[in-house]
Amino acid sequence: MPTPCAQPAEPSPPELKPELKPAPPLAPAPAAVAIAAAEAPVVEIAAAPAPAPEPRRSWMDKLRQGLRKTGSSIAQVFTGTQIDDELYEELEAALLMADTGVKATEFLLADLKQRVKDTKATDPGAVRALLVESLTALLKPLERALVVGQHKPTVMMVVGVNGAGKTTSIGKLTRHLAEADQKVLLAAADTFRAAAREQLSVWADRTQVQIISQEGGDPASVTFDAVNAGRARGCDVVLADTAGRLPTQLHLMEELKKIKRVITKAQAEAPHEVLLVVDGNTGQNALSQVKSFDDALGLTGLIVTKLDGTAKGGVLAAIARERAIPVYFIGVGEKLEDLQTFNAREFAQALLE
Repeated sequence: MPTPCAQPAEPSPPELKPELKPAPPLAPAPAAVAIAAAEAPVVEIAAAPAPAPEPRRSWMDKLRQGLRKTGSSIAQVFTGTQIDDELYEELEAALLMADTGVKATEFLLADLKQRVKDTKATDPGAVRALLVESLTALLKPLERALVVGQHKPTVMMVVGVNGAGKTTSIGKLTRHLAEADQKVLLAAADTFRAAAREQLSVWADRTQVQIISQEGGDPASVTFDAVNAGRARGCDVVLADTAGRLPTQLHLMEELKKIKRVITKAQAEAPHEVLLVVDGNTGQNALSQVKSFDDALGLTGLIVTKLDGTAKGGVLAAIARERAIPVYFIGVGEKLEDLQTFNAREFAQALLE
């Protein structure tokens, strides 16, 4: 359980959430944590190594179930007995229907054909196994650990459209950081949505961290105050929840750019992470969001939510081919433990095996 951030000499600002009473310990997060020697501890929130512990196996079961709609349509291609042009045509159609996108589909087909040629595979089942290898290779650049500790505090700005699960993902990410013994301060900078501040406050209660919020306050001002408070209190991470934006709402995107500029004024080189939360159910629209937010803000990482029950899980392949921004976490449910670190091979196996 993380300890509250150390208090400064002067009284805390009235908007700070008071220290909460200790709650029963949370179940250990399945993410693996590696701490390397440095002036300050550097913590990597990364996928657990094999062999996976029991919580990770349970997570894999959920991931397979969540991707079943996507995977079943692709798996049907390999139910025949021949490897011919018809199989590849059916596979192309299935990948496109899964929102893999044209560029990623072309890459996967070309790579798969080369692997089949090199291995002289003759069984459709063996070809499907080769497709797992091809998809793993395509997704591998997205697999990267979220690193904190190189800056004090590490400032993370979280963006995304309304309904993508942004505030909920922040709460779950806070849990991962807390389990890695990181002292976290939340900034409720989504002042436009009435329930956003209250929702983030609930997550602060559940994860036993403090929160800076102002009812009806200016988002940039709230974030500025939070970064300064995080520095004064010796926090490891400041997480800023911003209001939901559509990429087409240019005046609102300008507000996000303003928040980013103000964060830099509060702490040089910050924000250190600009994370976009995208809904995996939206398929190619998710890719469009990645491109638009990246062009406007310079994204450093993604959190892909709501992959449970989607028929569009192939969008990760499209992202890997067209805008390879690291996917730090993926989500397949509403529980705290349902947001887990992304592993390329795990995802490919859950989708295709």
